[in-house]
Parts: sequence; C-alpha cells; structure tokens
Amino acid sequence: MALEMERIREIAKRVADSGGLEVVDVELRGGGKSRMLRIIIDKPGGVTHQDCADLSREVGTILDVEDAVPGGAYVLEVSSPGLDRKLVGPGDYERFTGSRVKLTTREPVKGNRHFEGRLESFHAGRLMLDLTPAKKKTRSSNAQEKLEFELSNVEKANLVPEI
Repeated sequence: MALEMERIREIAKRVADSGGLEVVDVELRGGGKSRMLRIIIDKPGGVTHQDCADLSREVGTILDVEDAVPGGAYVLEVSSPGLDRKLVGPGDYERFTGSRVKLTTREPVKGNRHFEGRLESFHAGRLMLDLTPAKKKTRSSNAQEKLEFELSNVEKANLVPEI
C-alpha cells in the first residue's frame, strides 16, 4: 500500500507542478465501495475552485488509465488546505514563519505536549515558538515565553486562523 501511495503522490505532484500548485497532502481513507482519495493543494495567494477542478480532472484520468489506485473504485476529492492548514514539511515552517500555529509534540516539552503560539523562526530542523497569548486571549500578563522545538518531535502542527 505504501508503494501505491507514493506512486499516487508522484502523479499528483507532477500534475500540480505543471500548474504552479503544491501538493500539501494525499490520503486514501475508507474501504470497499466507500474509499476516498483526498488530495490537498495550495499555491501562493490561495487555491481557486478552477485549480481544484483542473487537478481533479487531470489526476483522475491518469490514475484511472494507469490503474494506480489499488482495489478499484474510489471517490477523488481535491481541495484547498483551508485556513487551519496542516504544516507538513520544513518548507511549510519556513513559508509560514510569523503565523500563529498550534502544535502537538511526540515527547513532552516542559511537561506539556500541546502548544499554541507565533512561529518566530525555523532553521536547521528547529523551530522557535513565541507562546505569548493572542490579543483576544490576553489576561493582563505581559510575560513572553519562547520555546524551541526539534521538528522531529512535532507530531502535528496546524495554522491558527487570525481573522
């Protein structure tokens, strides 16, 4: 299954690259007749409905012709990552430096695994998070706490929408 997913990712990435898009994530969920292949794409300035439709049409055709999805029938969904997009690789941490993020670590840091703060920097596999609360959550505390994390210790991370 891992080999098939890598092949699907390669196909999606090849098509996305030709259209100036980035493949954020590819996942295959479910079983039997209710399997869903989800491809999440992004680009600077955001993804349009047309971007999703074009990628869906092109990738779907290639996947079907090459019989790349194991087990036959599936539903293909192509979408944008949304406002709370997942941070996947080092490039995401570099790109979204300055943004608020919520992250969970594999191993506790200072007795905690869940953090929210502003991604201050990312360099050499380490990220610095400013844990100063967002303005709407401030409780008359001006204390600034910054923590450094190894990217390898980050289990998952998402942007926090600032509206």
